[in-house]
Amino acid sequence: MTNIPAHTFRSVSRPTIYAEVADQIRAAILAGTLSSGERLPPERELARQFGVSRASVREALRHLQAQGLVSARGRTSPLETASSDAAAVRFREALGHVAQLHGVSRADLVELRVAIETTALLRAAAAPIPERLDEARAALAIMERAEASPQEFQAADVAFHVALVGASGNQALLLVMQAVKDAIRTNLDDALSVRSLGKLRPRIVAEHRALLRSIERGAGESAATQLRRHLREFYGT
Repeated sequence: MTNIPAHTFRSVSRPTIYAEVADQIRAAILAGTLSSGERLPPERELARQFGVSRASVREALRHLQAQGLVSARGRTSPLETASSDAAAVRFREALGHVAQLHGVSRADLVELRVAIETTALLRAAAAPIPERLDEARAALAIMERAEASPQEFQAADVAFHVALVGASGNQALLLVMQAVKDAIRTNLDDALSVRSLGKLRPRIVAEHRALLRSIERGAGESAATQLRRHLREFYGT
């Protein structure tokens, strides 16, 4: 069991005590004082360190669980700080929910994706991350297979675009790209029927080939132009 030094946290007296407890634990997680996957002390120990009731600690932990910052491996397992991957998934889910609640249009989401990807492609063309270009080539190879199912084709399509954004080396762009991609899928699950995919597949593959070639030869502006046209035609915006 991990024990956090008593001086890590300070006593609190705010009316909403659980919120202050949650604030301190959250700050420790984000600062790295509590590392990813680290087991939290029991409620009793946390209550002692904070100088509050176990009920306040319990409410604070519920709050942090809802934010995706702490989690348990099972119903009876101790709470642990969430991994960065788990937090990213929660972020992506949250953006999809917020987009739906606010009625964000398909056109607005596609425009955001265009902004993210064109910025990333300019960076990738100038100084690409080789491993991510390899991932894009592998995804394209799947798309080129005539026997690839519609599900395999669409998964490879997504992987291709994510890999190119990753090739920029900008982790913030990659994180937001994944979230926007998921939000578009949530709001547009009927974007492309199996029937229309059969007709569009050759053109989609050709456009992906051209996009990758532009990145490989360092033609960022050309890649950005191709990307804008590709996405807007695909989503009809």
